[in-house]
Amino acid sequence: MLQPLSENLKQYFPAGTAAELRAQLNRSRGVTLVSGNLVGNARSEVSGVSARVWQRGVCGFSSEAELSEDAARRVLVAASENAAFMDRRAPRGLSPLPAAPRGTKHFDREISDPTQKQYVDFLRPLDEYITSHCKGLQSRTLVARADSMEKQLLTADALSGSSIIERSYIYVMMSAETASGAPVELFLPIGGLGTFDKNFTDPSLLYEKIDGLYTKLMQKREGIYPDAGVQTVILGGELGGMVAHEAVGHTVEADLVLGGSVAGPCFGKQVASEKVSMVDFASEAFGKPTPLPVYLDDEGIEATDAVLIDRGILVGYMNNRESAAHFGQKPCGNARAYSFSDEPLIRMRNTAILPGTDKLEDMIAATEHGYYLIDTNNGQADTTGEFMFGVCMGYEIVNGKLGRALLDTTISGVAFEMLKTVDMVSDEVSWSSAGVCGKKQPMPVGLGGPAIRCKVTMGGR
Repeated sequence: MLQPLSENLKQYFPAGTAAELRAQLNRSRGVTLVSGNLVGNARSEVSGVSARVWQRGVCGFSSEAELSEDAARRVLVAASENAAFMDRRAPRGLSPLPAAPRGTKHFDREISDPTQKQYVDFLRPLDEYITSHCKGLQSRTLVARADSMEKQLLTADALSGSSIIERSYIYVMMSAETASGAPVELFLPIGGLGTFDKNFTDPSLLYEKIDGLYTKLMQKREGIYPDAGVQTVILGGELGGMVAHEAVGHTVEADLVLGGSVAGPCFGKQVASEKVSMVDFASEAFGKPTPLPVYLDDEGIEATDAVLIDRGILVGYMNNRESAAHFGQKPCGNARAYSFSDEPLIRMRNTAILPGTDKLEDMIAATEHGYYLIDTNNGQADTTGEFMFGVCMGYEIVNGKLGRALLDTTISGVAFEMLKTVDMVSDEVSWSSAGVCGKKQPMPVGLGGPAIRCKVTMGGR
């Protein structure tokens, strides 16, 4: 655990300025088995301190890869000097940061650190189970991953406190061949918030999930290509979450809005069907903890939910303190830094479309011809909202019933146009927090939502 930053360090904050001092420790653990062979076994830790000092609307930043009070004093001095340098060269008339609530809030969690042997010993029985129960595979890979971000924050004019975010996952990957010899593969992430020893207590508890993945892979091996062109589709919760994050979420990050994203001219306008509402959740959603709860951001702002789309109308952005003042909005705690050496950027936390009232089975039954798309293996979008995602698992829908599985395909479109075609939204939400967002810095995020029925452009053979 990180030691709390001493309140005495506040004496080194420049008088009358906004300032942040952050100590941070990032841990990463990983083990990889490929066809039963141990090919990856890694542990890493990165730690240090950083400071950011604001002076008349500009800031200076400094960091050191050392956890000590001496290092904290040095980065505060360096950040102050950098701020003064920037101030001498900045245009006049820049505004200082707006006022923020002050005080101290701690959001720590119990954290443990299993040995590498514990990861290996958990994966071995899973590999043996796959070998004995999943016939006809070309390859199999098991990966255990755990990471954590532990922070101590001391501020001059906002909240000070501490927080820990930890997650652990097992990734199961299988591949086989079609009758023509073409490769097909699927993967399954299992896990979420919490340390590895808390999330994974008994390998046999994962056997049912492995069986389900194997069944899907065998169905995919006999799969078909979808019809190319604009199609009616039902996007499963995680695919809908990918749209929410990649194709919409990034366009409404205020720094990208200032850079010219499509969300600027669309503010206050209809960008989706009235059935669509979207929120970037902080620590709780639908009465449960979010996949990766954020309680305090790296500017000392207590994290609250950021409402982005309300019944089809774009009503909010994700902000830091500076952009919130520019747009006249309330900062909700979206300023996050991945490592001690990174400055906080506007980032998502847990972004999702809100559930509706439809049952998934009714959505399928109401679709005469279309596709039910479940899993994605990649995706990209830009600030125009245009997106393209790979789909690695799905089924055709024929006369209101699920049919054959699909081979790998793609979906594409423009988010704000595609969301206007949403006419059914399921009442159940699924989440994923297995990946990272790559906006300049990697960042653990959660994404998800209900199943939604809409129209997208699908790739064919």
